[in-house]
Amino acid sequence: MPIPTELVGSLPRPTYLQQAFADYDAGKISREDLVKAQDRSVEDSLRHLASTGEPLITDGEQRASSFATYPITDTLGGTGLAENLAADGQYFAIFDDGHHRQLPRLVKGPFKYKTYAYENFKKSVPFANGHAMKQAVISPSMMYLLYPLNGTVEGYPKEQFEKDVVNECEKDIRGCFEAGAKRVSIDFTEGRLAAKNDPRNPWTGAKLLEKFISLNNQVLDRFSASERKNIGIHTCPGGDCDSVHSYDVDYHELLPSMFQMNAGYFLIQLASEKNKPKVYEEIGKHIRKDANGVKQVAFIGVINGLSPEIETADQVRDDLLEAAKYIPVDQLGATDDCGFSPFSIDVKPKHKSPDFAREVAFQKIKNRIEGARMASEKLGL
Repeated sequence: MPIPTELVGSLPRPTYLQQAFADYDAGKISREDLVKAQDRSVEDSLRHLASTGEPLITDGEQRASSFATYPITDTLGGTGLAENLAADGQYFAIFDDGHHRQLPRLVKGPFKYKTYAYENFKKSVPFANGHAMKQAVISPSMMYLLYPLNGTVEGYPKEQFEKDVVNECEKDIRGCFEAGAKRVSIDFTEGRLAAKNDPRNPWTGAKLLEKFISLNNQVLDRFSASERKNIGIHTCPGGDCDSVHSYDVDYHELLPSMFQMNAGYFLIQLASEKNKPKVYEEIGKHIRKDANGVKQVAFIGVINGLSPEIETADQVRDDLLEAAKYIPVDQLGATDDCGFSPFSIDVKPKHKSPDFAREVAFQKIKNRIEGARMASEKLGL
């Protein structure tokens, strides 16, 4: 079988959509006006992705406030925040360029999603013209960070909160499959960040990786092996405003634990790594042939979504051929390092504009697909 290839999820939101989010926050436009802008961007995203040859297209998360906050708020500015949350939660991440992203704080239980990914998926399907689609969802481990790190929520023990988080994540994934998604990937960018121990960001020093792995497995283990074959885990060192939050963390701190999750496949940032062979070797060492009944596949990042430089198909081919020296070819795939814009407000500074960044993204995706085809041919697959 040829080397499979898959998109992580998000695409840069065009300027008009980012403006619509800002205008909605400011009360200048209605919810209906925002949805019209989202529909326009979704239709454009799906059409361009289909033209690249992408096997499974997505709406590029054009309807989501962010990969992490879509279940709990309509916008990054806080409009539509779920009523049992306050805006003053802990930082999720502090990025290398100095900016940060902050999560809300849970103030009362029970915890429930306000919006499910499958609801956005259903709105976008009519624009796909019958093309097969995938959907990205947020992990229970990210939602875990909504509960005060060293505090409590009156009348709502953390143990019950964890159960509710796992239930909601399972519901989100099942809803995506029931709505017609062929694959569902779980965003797990907090995995690498959990090993950073940033004194400015207390949760990163709380040794939460083991807890994160456990929460994710609690969700995964509710699915059969045939279902988990199509449930993936995405990891990266962050990607926002063309900056990262945990690139300095050695992958060795994450990968051995990550492959203990019983997912069928993994979308792993790698194009921007300095020592790719070292990471390929680590993946080959820890990826499992049998993860509770499913053979794991490592989709390695061959496209750097934070850079405006467009990788050629030849470069993609060469990365995959090098990776095949360490990772069994029947467990090797190709992907992008991260979503191209995981947060809805992102001016893409290295690209000079989000509109240009969209053009770059589609060309990068097209070259990823062609490079994977070339590598497959070279390997006789």
